[in-house]
Amino acid sequence: MISIVIPTFNEVENIVPLLKNLTVLVSDFEYEIIVVDDDSPDGTSNEVNKYMKSNNSIKLITRIGRSGLSSAIKEGLIFAQGKYLLVLDGDGQHHPTFILDMIEKIKKNKSDIVIGSRFLNNSKLEGLSNKRSRGSKIANKLARISLHKNYSKLTDYLSGCFCLEKEMAKKYIRKIEINGFKFLYELLSLSKGNLTVLEVPLIFKERRFGNSKLDIAIVWDFLISIIHNFTLRLLPRKAISFGLVGISGVFVQLFITSFLVEIFLIDFYNALPFAVISAATSNFLINNQVTFRSDRLKNLALLIGLLKFLIVASLPVIANVGITTAIYKYISPDTFIAQIAGIAIVYAWNYLASSSFVWKKSI
Repeated sequence: MISIVIPTFNEVENIVPLLKNLTVLVSDFEYEIIVVDDDSPDGTSNEVNKYMKSNNSIKLITRIGRSGLSSAIKEGLIFAQGKYLLVLDGDGQHHPTFILDMIEKIKKNKSDIVIGSRFLNNSKLEGLSNKRSRGSKIANKLARISLHKNYSKLTDYLSGCFCLEKEMAKKYIRKIEINGFKFLYELLSLSKGNLTVLEVPLIFKERRFGNSKLDIAIVWDFLISIIHNFTLRLLPRKAISFGLVGISGVFVQLFITSFLVEIFLIDFYNALPFAVISAATSNFLINNQVTFRSDRLKNLALLIGLLKFLIVASLPVIANVGITTAIYKYISPDTFIAQIAGIAIVYAWNYLASSSFVWKKSI
């Protein structure tokens, strides 16, 4: 059996045409097509439900309270029954005819993975702007240097289209972290060069309906994935994200302190508490958007969360101010060194306490 997994979110106008094309292409195979929808408000699940009535090989997983591309793919692959597992996006940009090449290649060469690549010589990028193409190529170069050398000849580590041999891949599928940037990249990272991987050229069409899901959060995820891999996957992904956000807070604190001291001529000792609280607030808001976005706080919960975050941060904030002031007064009159020393003590406490108290569902 061949299982095709399609993760969707707001693809109401794209999903049924894609399903129709796929069912024609794989009609000579025993197959199942699994749509994993993140409870799309545009009615994607409803359209799939209607189409399922005419084809019992179409299956639907509607996820309530769960979201994210990698987690949707993981859930679909674990649910799938086929010997060969194919993944492709639900936006219709991947020309479906390439899946026959993938199936033939994975069978003929007994490979573990076949990737639909956007960057082989015979690939066609009809729906990828020059800006997106350049960005993807840069991201692929970063991915290449962060992965095992056995994968160095691949051209598209971030493809949304690939075919897996289930028996070989299943032990890695369950280990993949659901907040990873791209499922394929995470799979290659976990496998540490132990999988046989081939590529086929992909025709990448222009999106007809809907909007691209690429946003700053996805770019952020990619950065976290690269750092996570370079640190040998020892640090939790959220801890890395929390730390990077904390670095931004350092600059906020330094800027506000300098602004108050240099522009308003406020004494350093009096300016410091304002700067520390501003940095803590900045860290909370950014973490809510990126680090803990699966449990993102909104409206009144956002305000309550900020108050909780400030409570959680109060002990290290007090210590930050106290240590910074002591170092500035007794050790070094350099305000930069004094502040860095104070900031250094807050990270571990803030991450652990915030994870369990402010965004407690994320643990």
